[in-house]
Amino acid sequence: MKLMRFLPMAAGLLLGLSLSAQQPLTPHTVQLAEGRSVTLNMPENFALDVAIEGLQRVRFMTKSPDGRVFVTDMFSLSDNSRGAVYILDGWDGAKHAFAKKITYLDHLRNPNNVAFYTDSSGQMWLYMATTERLVRYRYAAGDTAPTGEPEVLATYPDYGLNYRFGGWHLTRTVAFASLHGKKKLYVSVGSSCNACKEKEEVRATISEMDPDGSHARIIARGLRNAVWLNYVPGVDGGALLATNMGSDHLGDTAPEDTFFEVDSVKHPREGETNYGWPTCYFASGKVSADPRISDPKPEDHTVPAPPAGPAPEQFDCAKVPAPFLTFPAHSSPLGFAWFTQQSPVLKNSFLIALHGASKISIGTGYRVVRYTPGSPRAEEFITGFLTTANGHPFVAGRPCGLLVTGPDSFLLTDDRSGVIYAVHPR
Repeated sequence: MKLMRFLPMAAGLLLGLSLSAQQPLTPHTVQLAEGRSVTLNMPENFALDVAIEGLQRVRFMTKSPDGRVFVTDMFSLSDNSRGAVYILDGWDGAKHAFAKKITYLDHLRNPNNVAFYTDSSGQMWLYMATTERLVRYRYAAGDTAPTGEPEVLATYPDYGLNYRFGGWHLTRTVAFASLHGKKKLYVSVGSSCNACKEKEEVRATISEMDPDGSHARIIARGLRNAVWLNYVPGVDGGALLATNMGSDHLGDTAPEDTFFEVDSVKHPREGETNYGWPTCYFASGKVSADPRISDPKPEDHTVPAPPAGPAPEQFDCAKVPAPFLTFPAHSSPLGFAWFTQQSPVLKNSFLIALHGASKISIGTGYRVVRYTPGSPRAEEFITGFLTTANGHPFVAGRPCGLLVTGPDSFLLTDDRSGVIYAVHPR
């Protein structure tokens, strides 16, 4: 793969050092049922409502073929066996709120998202990847629970460092994309560590396969933690894009997090693409090499022990594709949404949720930014998730997933507060 093939759209890279508030943001306050008020700053011509609350680690939303909203919930960092998939029901257009949630599946290990596919016979399927496996369920319009057992399409390793050390990367993300004449299923699997030579080939990769799980192959590696990937028909003739989190061992200002085009109709990939981790990282929008990766530490893996053998070979960082965008270190980009020409304000631009640094004092992320390809930088669109209380930093929420619901309208999950917000024009 040649680096230059990504440069036309990447010419407007955010260099990762600043974000620009190109339009004034005004406070929008909502009251939560728990008694706490939340004030988020966004453009004045938008409104903010609580679409539903009382969830836990609410993650990503997907529309089903019959037009309902499905959302995943990973419950808590201390117990990753109580995840669930919900159907949001009873939408009230005047209040911009759902009446209730319906439990579709529960007792799941870290369900990050679901995806839907209809096969040539007309059978609809719901796909979901938990930490340890990829499954699909037969689906019919109006279902409130699966009607049969799942088909297991793949299994995944489920060990790694715990959350305290920025490891584990227990989520797997599923997406469908029609890129080169066929619809394929894509699955991302994060690394088991911060910076090490992986034991399993599937770690820190994106795989492509047929919808039935056959003909699986890795198409992208060296992505430390691509928590969200999605197909965007309006970009480069149709493109699969992914957000990605950099390592945590280079300090508070490096490496930058990234947003990549993994494959597209206009820029088809050529075989397997390597995005550089753990050898390469981005700083000031430019790729750099990390010499410390050449000697993995024993503690990089906990179970099982790292394999004996020579140090990993260094990857040529000049071969790393240019990203669409880089973000300040530890911003933790998660969900993104693309707005088409039908959106008067947000047309032909992305909104990207920056989950925020796990080390609160760093302060990066904790906002939603807008990026229009070709523009010089991203601009702030929603802030206020990180504020102060009694003179100390206070995390009021952590933005996670976005779902477009209409022209300039979208839903936004906050997986710290267990709330889904509805944002829409006034």
